[in-house]
Amino acid sequence: MPRTPSFTSEQLSDRALHHFWVNGFHASSMDDLVKATGTSRHGIYSRFGSKTALFLACFDRYQQSIVSPAFEVVEAPDATLQSVSDYFERQISLGESVGLPGPGCFVANSATEVAPSDPDVMAEVARHNDRLQRGFASALRNTVPHIAPHRANELADVMVIFTNGLWTKSRTVSDGDVLRKAVHSFLTLVTDALT
Repeated sequence: MPRTPSFTSEQLSDRALHHFWVNGFHASSMDDLVKATGTSRHGIYSRFGSKTALFLACFDRYQQSIVSPAFEVVEAPDATLQSVSDYFERQISLGESVGLPGPGCFVANSATEVAPSDPDVMAEVARHNDRLQRGFASALRNTVPHIAPHRANELADVMVIFTNGLWTKSRTVSDGDVLRKAVHSFLTLVTDALT
């Protein structure tokens, strides 16, 4: 019998992430994941134990390969609202380069499809949103140093909601300028709320 290719857990997670991201959790059968990862059912189960555990591993890979490179501009110590604008532009441009409509945000997709019935996925979604919130709040404080901490946190919460909505919208539009106009209008509202 031909030998099953040997992959690292990270390689398997990366391949599974792409499949889950495009197709969702419930529509992804084990046969689909075997094809997507290039390994056997035994290979998946021996590394992860279950389809759900593989799905959860994808959250870490998504943070490492997608979120961190994109969001580091907002997490920089001197980040401001301009950094937030740069983050949105980078992601919109990336979406255009691979083609819109796109798959949206893996975490936002999971928040609506899986999190309501799975506390472990809910915790991963909360962890992601908390990261966004902290970054946005820091950028707001750098932009307006005298802002009250509770006000920065309130606005950052709204920015997280907008961000998730924007990437969900990216699944339904073919023109990136639709997203850019939304970002411009939203950041104008945030700026007005700071004055």
